[in-house]
Amino acid sequence: MSTNPSPRANIKDVAREAGVSPTTVSHALNARGQVDAETRARVEQAALKLGYRPNRNAQRLRTGEAHMIVLLSSMPFAVAGGPSRLGFMMEVAAVAAAEALNRSLALVLAPPMESGRMPMELLDVDGALVIEPSAGDANLEYLVRRGLPVVAIGKPAEGPAMPPYVDIHSAQTTQLLLDHLHEQGARKVAMILGAAQRNSYVEARAAYERFAAGRGQPALLSLIDEASGERGGKEAALALLAAHPDIDAFCIPVDAFASGAVTAITESGRRIPQDVMVATRYDGPRARTCVPPLTAVDLHLEEVAQQAIALLFDHLRGDRSRQRVEGPVAQLVARESSARRGQSA
Repeated sequence: MSTNPSPRANIKDVAREAGVSPTTVSHALNARGQVDAETRARVEQAALKLGYRPNRNAQRLRTGEAHMIVLLSSMPFAVAGGPSRLGFMMEVAAVAAAEALNRSLALVLAPPMESGRMPMELLDVDGALVIEPSAGDANLEYLVRRGLPVVAIGKPAEGPAMPPYVDIHSAQTTQLLLDHLHEQGARKVAMILGAAQRNSYVEARAAYERFAAGRGQPALLSLIDEASGERGGKEAALALLAAHPDIDAFCIPVDAFASGAVTAITESGRRIPQDVMVATRYDGPRARTCVPPLTAVDLHLEEVAQQAIALLFDHLRGDRSRQRVEGPVAQLVARESSARRGQSA
């Protein structure tokens, strides 16, 4: 007895079974052209009987229509993944997938890699959403070289590949955190940032340096490798505290670094927030489950994801009139890590 699988039915087989032309089969199954209800039903029954499934890749080549997009981040796993289970990325993905489906697009999630570089050549996609690409981002440059429509979530770093983007206002968000710490009584605020050339880091650093200069305090800034994750945040915080024991607050936009800094502060014998306050940017799993919970910012990622999909869909259809979309205004989520000292035990 042969174990070879039956050959896959093709459009000609369906046409023969239904007693119509292959063109009629194509029109009936793809809601194109004029096909009466009785013929359409006959074609659908024939396709079901034979187990026929249209070749979507071939359809894309014939019609020029997009059917699949990818969501990716070039941030290494230590930052984008880890205990947060891809927090920022997954929050965007959950909304983006639904929004894409409403436009007959399938969303592929490309999880963070240790190196930050995705094997993009393995993905057969028509467009992409890229989360906060850095200068020289290999994934972004590959997509642009292929001529695929790309939209960035967060302003991209300046460079030859400058796709349209949804602005998530990194400078204003950093200022929001710094002002909050100052209002809570902090007088010597330090910052830990990633060393990569991401626009969010560039804007955060500039906002911090203006803040420090305006209050007559030194800029206590540590730039670390993203791949070091929580360990890097801990080591940077320990070094800053050793060099400047009077630091009374940390503004750390990357939540993985912030989590590591919390460990450093407690291991140094200091209390949070009585001795040192901590605030981070993304109000995700790390911020919420940290002990104590971290003051963070609601970036309204649901709305951001909706805006990004809408912008990408415009570009997939050839409408390139919009290159920048204003994202929603971020809101502070104050928690125990920066509670007013007079209210802490």
